[in-house]
Amino acid sequence: MSATAESFQPKRRPVKASLGRDDFVMRGFMVVIALYLLIALALPLYAMLSKSFSTYSFDLEAYEFQVSDEAGRFDTPPVSAASLNETLQAVPPEALATSGDGRLPATSFFPDFSFRSPVLYRIRGSDADAVFLIGSERFTGTQWQEVDSNTFRRVMLRPSRAQGLQNYVTYFSTPSLFQSIENSLFIAALSTVITVSLAFGFAYALSRSCMRFKGFFRLIALAPILVPSLLPGIALVYLFGNQGMIKGLLLGESIYGPIGIVIGSVFFTFPHAMLIITTALAISDARLYEAAESLKASRWKIFWTVTLPGARYGLISAAFVVFNLVITDFGLPKVIGGQYNMLAVDIYKQVIGQQNFEMGAVVSVVLLIPALVAFAVDRQVQKKQVALLSARSVPYQPRPNPRNDWLAFGYCGLVAVFIIGLLAVCQFAALIKFWPYDLSLSLNNYAFDLMDGGGWASYYNSIEMALLTALIGTLVVFTGGYMVEKTKGFNSGRGLFQLLAMLPMAIPGMVLGLAYIFFFNNPQNPLNFFYGTMAILVICTVTHFYTVSHLTAVTALKQMDREFESVAASLKQPFTRLFRVVTVPVCLPTILDISIYLFVNAMTTVSAVVFLYSPTTTLASVAVLNMDDAGDIAPAAAMGMMIFYTNAGARILHLVISKGVLKRTQAWRFR
Repeated sequence: MSATAESFQPKRRPVKASLGRDDFVMRGFMVVIALYLLIALALPLYAMLSKSFSTYSFDLEAYEFQVSDEAGRFDTPPVSAASLNETLQAVPPEALATSGDGRLPATSFFPDFSFRSPVLYRIRGSDADAVFLIGSERFTGTQWQEVDSNTFRRVMLRPSRAQGLQNYVTYFSTPSLFQSIENSLFIAALSTVITVSLAFGFAYALSRSCMRFKGFFRLIALAPILVPSLLPGIALVYLFGNQGMIKGLLLGESIYGPIGIVIGSVFFTFPHAMLIITTALAISDARLYEAAESLKASRWKIFWTVTLPGARYGLISAAFVVFNLVITDFGLPKVIGGQYNMLAVDIYKQVIGQQNFEMGAVVSVVLLIPALVAFAVDRQVQKKQVALLSARSVPYQPRPNPRNDWLAFGYCGLVAVFIIGLLAVCQFAALIKFWPYDLSLSLNNYAFDLMDGGGWASYYNSIEMALLTALIGTLVVFTGGYMVEKTKGFNSGRGLFQLLAMLPMAIPGMVLGLAYIFFFNNPQNPLNFFYGTMAILVICTVTHFYTVSHLTAVTALKQMDREFESVAASLKQPFTRLFRVVTVPVCLPTILDISIYLFVNAMTTVSAVVFLYSPTTTLASVAVLNMDDAGDIAPAAAMGMMIFYTNAGARILHLVISKGVLKRTQAWRFR
């Protein structure tokens, strides 16, 4: 056929696969879960960001007063609050700037006011936007409201709202607040260097030696995951505090400050770095080591030219994960930070201490920036790390070397002593009567009902919340992962869902908790009924730990061939049957892993829920914080150890169930 004839041939459009009922149902499920993430994450963050730009001040020109004579006649003309204040200088200019909940008594402008006076008062707004309170009743507009003297003392002016950068200007011009940025970056950077170095040595010993008791050391290294970050701070107080067991080792330096924060940060971030670096070392190609040895390279040169380059992406990823964990942590610097300001603690002080929610929102936005940067870099590093894998790679198998094996054993032993030592100190503190004067053993510190913090009810609340988080969270996460992985087409919707699913990892718990206050505590929000209930704690916790669970589910689902869906479609079986009969049984170990991950983190989290609990929903991790604030440090240690033992028991139960599940549903893996 000639070129001219070909040019007149009609172009064939790509044939689009027709969508069936299952496709629409799966997309519907994805939209529902995406809507959950939008409501539970995106909208609260938007509310918080909006709050950070909100400034409030009292506009005295917006209010007018009129005072009667003793006979009740209003013969004098109305006068504005601004005129009264200009004459009397009753309220200084700096007091006119306030928070969103600020109130200014109307009696401030009448220095001779007496609630027993027979005179009457009138108040109104000079425009329709002016707001004032008479008792608990809210009034707006230009209509006069007349009250007697006794009632007038309950008249309060409300501030007007404006949008702008004034809160940020105030923050960055306040040295004590701005200093916390430098402190947080310094502590996070120093803790990252120390933790990654120690974790690399530990991971190297596990993967590059033939030492004994590897399983034991790995188990000990994971123990800090089972405790709230406040617990190492309490242990350090007992070791190096003013009445500490070995306070002399600090050579006169105080543990309350950067030293204590760094040591505690190394403790609770160590397992996270160790797991990432161990994974990076595990994918090393043995052929590279064989080639280096055949070229007569020394061990030191092999380490620098083969081991470190092969693990560099794992090291970078571990560094950013540790950095993120430290800079966003609240519990540890709150317990042992002393006067050393950190960003996360500043949020708590602004909100709880000063009730300045706008400034708390500003600090949250500032804290969000390094967390987002660290998360973005970590994601890029992880993408490059996958590219190192090769189908021809040969797993590295270490050879026995008595000298190196004993060195590795000694190093891992020192790390294990550090971890076990801090936990043992907390358990010892929980069992003695009164440190350091009465060291006899007692269970008095476990009488939580006699102390601040919520009593034993807070412990039971934590178990309830953790179980609900594990159950509901696993259902939501795995269903969402299945829909985004197995849905045909709908690329834009799947991309948006993935973005929403990845976002929680970059949001510090403190920021998320504060955002929930602004969003759910708004009386105009139809979801306001969630505020102060167990439900909002579960929603916040599931959202906070959504990303890791989602990635775990998607990774497991990617291993399943799409032929399963094709076969089910050819047999005219709905996807729900395939999901129930094939997908869930095959992925059951992963489902159990997600559930235990959510349970453990729900038991230990502090920052995400510290703003959201009510008197009836106090939690064990928050009880540790409250008891420590009240000076009940030993009971705080006892509650922290209860969390540890509960999580350890849950882990053991998980291992037992997983072993049984593998035998019953995963026998095909071992054929």
